[in-house]
Amino acid sequence: MYNSKITGLGYFVPENVVTNDDLAKVMDTNDEWIQERTGIKERRHVVKGGDTTTTMGVKAAKIAIERAGIDKDDIDFIVFATLSPDYYFPGPGVLVQRDLGIKTVGALDVRNQCSGFIYALSVADQYIKSGMYKNILVIGSELHSHGLDMTTRGRSVSVIFGDGAGAAVVSREEDTSKGVLSTHLHSEGQHAEELSLIAPGMGKRWVTDIIDENDPNDESYFPYMNGQFVFKNAVVRFSEVIMEGLKANDLTPSDINMLVPHQANLRISQFIQKKFGLGDDQVFNNIMKYGNTTAASIPIALTEAWENGKIKEGDLVVLAAFGSGFTWGSAIIKW
Repeated sequence: MYNSKITGLGYFVPENVVTNDDLAKVMDTNDEWIQERTGIKERRHVVKGGDTTTTMGVKAAKIAIERAGIDKDDIDFIVFATLSPDYYFPGPGVLVQRDLGIKTVGALDVRNQCSGFIYALSVADQYIKSGMYKNILVIGSELHSHGLDMTTRGRSVSVIFGDGAGAAVVSREEDTSKGVLSTHLHSEGQHAEELSLIAPGMGKRWVTDIIDENDPNDESYFPYMNGQFVFKNAVVRFSEVIMEGLKANDLTPSDINMLVPHQANLRISQFIQKKFGLGDDQVFNNIMKYGNTTAASIPIALTEAWENGKIKEGDLVVLAAFGSGFTWGSAIIKW
């Protein structure tokens, strides 16, 4: 039996910075309103004709592979988490395999939105613990900006999201006291429509329906979020799944060296920090700079925390996420 260990991290965000004041030029909003409700000051948006979800993932992956000290052909499997694939099909996992020039390894796509990276990491963890694979490339990448309603009508959602990618190389670790100690995954599909993008989809509205109706007021192909309901559920589920992970490993909140929460809303992170009695140096947030990058948010934040020296060997690192689905999860890691 093995553990899995994160041996390399990397991230990429577009150069194009979009501030709250920039958004105020195209919709009825302002910097104070956005910061008060979300904590976000700016985000990154891909310029039209520029990067894609896949190319951002590839750029992050190259950094992670180099830092892991391995060759790209040492990668045995690819797990790619996103809600914004380049194509309806195929998924971006195979495009990464192609663009990195990796041998014909398996590639799996994970569609769990905000908790996507936790789910992807858990999949990689199980494969490595079973002995099937030795080095797995795990990517979370999102390109939200091209699909947002950048008008006053869509402001409650569109001000929140940004573009970017993060990647991790997850490798076999024979010392079972190190690496990913456990992962914990949950879902509650009865609330699926409270945070969703309904169309185009085969179930209700496909592209042909949208074209036929040609309704300028059709909002089905823009993301919808019941903000207050999501917030209330998030703070509960975050707390539950973090405690579940700690208890599974006979740990307590006082053992946490670094909590890296999904960057959904700074107010959620602050609530969890207070609830668990953690200091500012024990929680890493970067939503202020990047907004909510969904499946990319945890690997981007984890990489930045590590680069800034906030995560050291032997530290207990906790990852946690909640989002659309509803799905949520945590990972307990001994660095």
